[in-house]
Amino acid sequence: MELYEITEELKVSPGEYVMHLPSESLVLCGTFKRSHNKIRALGGKGVFEDEIENFRKIKLDQAEKKAYKDSRCKKCGKK
Repeated sequence: MELYEITEELKVSPGEYVMHLPSESLVLCGTFKRSHNKIRALGGKGVFEDEIENFRKIKLDQAEKKAYKDSRCKKCGKK
């Protein structure tokens, strides 16, 4: 897993997981407001808002993507 700084060219979409550096936790992006320099996210402490500089975009390699994609229902075996 690699972390990238969120720059002017790099945008974060709502529903995407990002790393919140001060709390060192993965959070779910709710809103991305470049004009206000804020991201609203859902994390362990609920919904919070912080500056874009405190977040990093996550890039998974192929093996990590496959591990998440191949999960299926254990009860019936359907994807």
